[in-house]
Amino acid sequence: MEFGVTDKPGGRYAAEQFRNNALSGNGYGLSGAETALSGISHEMSFAQLAAAKSIQNTAEKEQPGAAGMSFRELWQARFPGAYYHTMDASNIPQGVWERNDYPFEKFFREDLDASVLNWKPNGANPAMDSSGVQSRLHGIAGQKSVIVPPKLEEKMKNDPELAGQVMAKVEGFIAENQVPGRICSHLIVLDENGEITRFRASSHGGNVTGPTEEEMRQFEAEQAAKKKRREEYAKLNEESIRKRWMMGLCSQQNRALAVHSAAEKVTELSREPGWI
Repeated sequence: MEFGVTDKPGGRYAAEQFRNNALSGNGYGLSGAETALSGISHEMSFAQLAAAKSIQNTAEKEQPGAAGMSFRELWQARFPGAYYHTMDASNIPQGVWERNDYPFEKFFREDLDASVLNWKPNGANPAMDSSGVQSRLHGIAGQKSVIVPPKLEEKMKNDPELAGQVMAKVEGFIAENQVPGRICSHLIVLDENGEITRFRASSHGGNVTGPTEEEMRQFEAEQAAKKKRREEYAKLNEESIRKRWMMGLCSQQNRALAVHSAAEKVTELSREPGWI
């Protein structure tokens, strides 16, 4: 049996869901928390910003696989076979989105249409362990789908850097909402600002009684280590940008001094007899 719940981003799901829902012989579909990937922002002058942009462009040239790629290309390169749909699904009522009979499986098909936006429930919410819900959850095992509003898609087409930032956020969310030893599926809905506004995460197969406390501690420690590495990388990247900018500034100052020195030399020579 598969088990699934849906939610907005918020709260830590893995350990709590396993404690509350561990049923021998059952599978679990879980909804969990968006892990906010926050960067470090600093005020920068125009010159600093220009220097940072120059460094970024150089880095992109050194990484031809990512430079200039659209969000769709990044998404499908990272998750081959994953679904990508252009649609604003961020305003689907939460009460509708959370129902077990909501047709979430339609997002895992190429022929998605607007009926998912206007779907209305008819009758009581079916139980998670009902055969219909179980069959639909089983049908999306291991698959991934992302829903991108047209406005966000247009923004990312004109701003590859934004596309990369949104991709990093989505990839980080998926990585931190994997359940150890399980085959997971993910449905992610973005809003026009690139934020995760709805999601559905389901897990299938594996050890259906869930991880042991020791495994859970190890999993949480691994996630904490990953977060620390991301923060350290962001700090190193920021320091690298500052150093390169300072090196560029010093180089500009040295060139200016050289030009000034040459000009003074020409002035001195022009005062000597026989100077033409």
